[in-house]
Amino acid sequence: MRTDIYGQLILTENDLCDLYMRDPTRTIKKAYTETNISLGDILSIESKPELIEYIDTKLSIEDFDNNNQSNWYMPTEYKELDIAKFVLDQCTNEAELQRAGEELILFQERNMFVLLQYLKYLVDTMRKNNIVWGVGRGSSVASFVLFLLGVHRINSLYYDLSIDEFIK
Repeated sequence: MRTDIYGQLILTENDLCDLYMRDPTRTIKKAYTETNISLGDILSIESKPELIEYIDTKLSIEDFDNNNQSNWYMPTEYKELDIAKFVLDQCTNEAELQRAGEELILFQERNMFVLLQYLKYLVDTMRKNNIVWGVGRGSSVASFVLFLLGVHRINSLYYDLSIDEFIK
């Protein structure tokens, strides 16, 4: 096993065999490999990972990072979710609609709707798997939208927290 300059793990055929021999119940969804490997020829396992032959792209670390920032690994239903409609549907009165609308404009201006979609996916996944997370801390609690998504449990309208505390 080795890692490239970006920190990606690259496996050999022997590495994959060792991983599965140590723990046959292991689930690997995707792996980069040094050569094209057919696991069917090597192992008899139920859930085979997607093996991707590693190609050194010679990208700068900054370009690699920028490319990955556009890849959000979440199910299609969340990628296609109209996050603005979802958030506004959570509002129960005019004051909440006004605040959520103002914040959504700020998120949209910063091209952050995909982040909101991912946070919705993250919260749903944590709830589904009974994972506990904090009630909220720092400037994020000034965002009413994040409260509506369940990222934190501090109602910024109730405590009269300005969105400026979050957006700075």
